Amino acid sequence: MQEFSSSSSAPGGKTRIAYEEILNPQQYAAVSTTAPVALVIAGPGSGKTRILIHRVAWLLEKGVPQDSILLLTFTNKAAREMMNRVYELSGISADELQGGTFHSFGRRILQPHAELLGYGRDFLILDRSDARELITACLREANIETRGKVFPKPDVLLEMFSESLNLSMSLEEVIEKRHSTFWEKTDQVEEVYRAYTRRKFEQNRMDFDDLLSLPLRLFKEHPDILEYYQKRFSYILVDEYQDTNHTQNEFLELLAARSRGLMVVGDDAQSIYSWRGACFQNILEFTKRHPNARTYTVETNYRSSDPILKVANESISYNEKQFPKNLRAVSESIRKPTLISCGDGYAQAEWIAQEVRRLNLEGIPLREMGILYRAHHHAMELQMELRKSGIPFRISSGIRFFEQAHIKDVASILRLTYSPCDEVAFKRIIRKLPGVGVKSADRLWNAFAGRQWPESLSAGLDRVTPKIPTKARELWNIFCRTLKKVDPVFIPLSVPEMIDELLKGFGEDWMMAEYENAQTRLEEVEQLKIYSRQFEGLEDFLSEMALQTNMDGEQDGTEDEYADRLILSSIHQAKGLEYDAVFVMMLCEGMFPSFRSMEKSENLEEERRLFYVAVTRARKHLYLIYPRRRSLGGNFERQLPSRFIQELSPELFEIETHADTFIPYGDLRHSGTKRFLHTEEADEDDPF
Repeated sequence: MQEFSSSSSAPGGKTRIAYEEILNPQQYAAVSTTAPVALVIAGPGSGKTRILIHRVAWLLEKGVPQDSILLLTFTNKAAREMMNRVYELSGISADELQGGTFHSFGRRILQPHAELLGYGRDFLILDRSDARELITACLREANIETRGKVFPKPDVLLEMFSESLNLSMSLEEVIEKRHSTFWEKTDQVEEVYRAYTRRKFEQNRMDFDDLLSLPLRLFKEHPDILEYYQKRFSYILVDEYQDTNHTQNEFLELLAARSRGLMVVGDDAQSIYSWRGACFQNILEFTKRHPNARTYTVETNYRSSDPILKVANESISYNEKQFPKNLRAVSESIRKPTLISCGDGYAQAEWIAQEVRRLNLEGIPLREMGILYRAHHHAMELQMELRKSGIPFRISSGIRFFEQAHIKDVASILRLTYSPCDEVAFKRIIRKLPGVGVKSADRLWNAFAGRQWPESLSAGLDRVTPKIPTKARELWNIFCRTLKKVDPVFIPLSVPEMIDELLKGFGEDWMMAEYENAQTRLEEVEQLKIYSRQFEGLEDFLSEMALQTNMDGEQDGTEDEYADRLILSSIHQAKGLEYDAVFVMMLCEGMFPSFRSMEKSENLEEERRLFYVAVTRARKHLYLIYPRRRSLGGNFERQLPSRFIQELSPELFEIETHADTFIPYGDLRHSGTKRFLHTEEADEDDPF
């Protein structure tokens, strides 16, 4: 690659913008680099977007033609905003500058060259709904019924196909490593994929993943096309580089092979999306692939106070695979983050609600406070407490715990066991069967209820069985066997035992087939089972469920995002956001980090990066909270504090202990790999 210079690539001379005055030294070094390849490691709150905007303005002021600059981002909105800010900064219109997502840029490449791949130039893009319908047609063609017990639904198939492309794995490998439930169905899944690919081609249609894979194929099969785009885009800038997948990076490496100025900007310490295909190695090994690359580390943080950054810096230092960095604060504060130990999950929820009210009275708007957690079910008790306390809140994912479809499904089954005359619950369950729509559900309900309510759930099931459509019989028989096991008329079970029977009978296989994020959903049902242990009987449990939700299906939240509501969010959803006050809750071993992450060191390091992201969302106030136990209906399970807490120096925090036994934080740090908190009530050989 040729080095950028005024003589080789652009006119020299002074710039209109005083870059050295408005940028800090690290930002300026990155913006003004003449290196042909540059890796910018920009820590959280360090002005990553600012660097990209000023870099584009710098290139334009140096005379680089607009149409030779390409800016790749992860949202089209981000690209548009950057272009607007470039104009505001430089006064130079960037109308001809190419910017957008990898997928939108891929579409622009395909448009004039589609015929080389056998497509027409007037190809159409399938949205997810369209893709789902096309896969359904392929399933019918192959005479495969997906609403049975063991075959993945169209959404799950789409996830498999996407993973195969984005992870550079064969479909067989994807099924073996990520969807092993369907290993015996590999041949059929591959048959559906071939049919889906053929139908897309025949109908001149492409799905979202094709917008990456087909341009890559075009480049490989037509070197002249690749050369054209290599020469056209002399300067390529990539935002959020740590989030790129295998396909995106391969595409980028080909495109930038002749670039005069390739700049990738990201933060390895914020690489947290491996579960959706992001490849951490892309950024970690960038300088290995490009030995001539210059690395610029930007560490000045304009968001968080110094005490908060000390927590972030010490935590991430335990990761072995990283670019070392040390965030430095601009904002001065003597307020340390607070470490809070609470009795159990409910005490944790109560404490958070009280502290939120206190901060709100001090003048911090609710919308400037973020409650962050590893998984949505971690906030179940908190959602209940906030509702009870009258504190308005919004969940970033849009779905409250008790309003999720799979939770409502379990509730419907339990309602039907308690009251066989529950028409709403019956119809919700029966419509899960293949070939059963609204009219069929009405007919089957009439058979179930007859002219009088069935004397038991089992009696009603026997009534309706002869009326079940033939193609639904296999799944119905599994339903029936399981539902009869939880019929309280014949087999009195506790609520947790009932939920357990449902999971063992058909729930696990059904969820794996029904939902692309099945493992998360199963964990949430397990959490529901734990929650149910505090109730004396099914009636009490269902009554509380009714207070928490309604039965009208899973749907996105429509609340005004600008209303003054407390924000509840998974940490993944919160990346890129910031709040005056951040509460990171449920910091227990097995919950954060999750048990699954502890099996491999690379997974554990990603969990630590997730903790780092959570901590660095906070501007002024940071609270790290963990319960010492989880309530299990009169009993409790002891919880070990997260290793991400145990690793940190006690002097970094203000320590508070609430609701029962005092736990001295000084006992928290021990030599060796395991460190545990100790209670005064613990036995000598009790590690807690």
